[in-house]
Amino acid sequence: MKKIFLYILAGSVCFSACKKSDDDVNTYVEPADINVQNNYDDQAIKKFMDENYLDVQGNIKPFSATDTADDKEKKLSQLAYKTLPSGTIYIVRDGAQPPAASAQTIKPSDSMRIMLRANSYLATLTDGQGAFNAGATFINTINGNGVPAVDPIFYYISPKNPLIKKATTDAAKQSSYYVINGFSEALQQFKAYDNLPNAAPYNLQGVIIVPSRAAFARNPFYPYNYAGYSNTISLRNRSLVFNFQVYGRVDRP
Repeated sequence: MKKIFLYILAGSVCFSACKKSDDDVNTYVEPADINVQNNYDDQAIKKFMDENYLDVQGNIKPFSATDTADDKEKKLSQLAYKTLPSGTIYIVRDGAQPPAASAQTIKPSDSMRIMLRANSYLATLTDGQGAFNAGATFINTINGNGVPAVDPIFYYISPKNPLIKKATTDAAKQSSYYVINGFSEALQQFKAYDNLPNAAPYNLQGVIIVPSRAAFARNPFYPYNYAGYSNTISLRNRSLVFNFQVYGRVDRP
């Protein structure tokens, strides 16, 4: 009888926790002052960095509450991260960068191949503090086809791209309608490998965390299918977390 009661109690706690998390998202009301959302983002990013670490291949992993195997791992917040003026944070992972002799400088106009996994999150007020909720896959070539993405449109879009050339609104004619500026500026702080083959095993170079103000904030954006991103989820007010490796870059013709 005691066991039955304990199971019921545990189930009730679990249900309440899940319901609370769902309610946090479902009852989310966009703050009238965007600075409030920015504050939520910054708090949520700090919390995320305290609750996650990098495994041996550079994948972002959450700390386990029950497994002691990750107890000696460093939090993302304990690594040598840097913050750009936009609020974008990047972490250059030790031991995962290309050899200095062959490292390639990344320029804004480069054509490149990049292996990556990225999720978007909505920072909401949870228990009096900003926290990431409603996580959604943005792009994932690592667990997808395992092939680096070539010239991802959220990094670079040519003025001659049909999406811009055939755009019917002034907003859609601008590169900022498609490009995630925070990701673009942070990626240029890294070096690219010198043309690794697509089949080369990945060893992720680091992390880029883009708060919503350095992504699309509250600007309109084209519901372009970013290599599998669900068009049913708006990127409005969403922050993005990228885990990646640049396999190669070449000068764009």
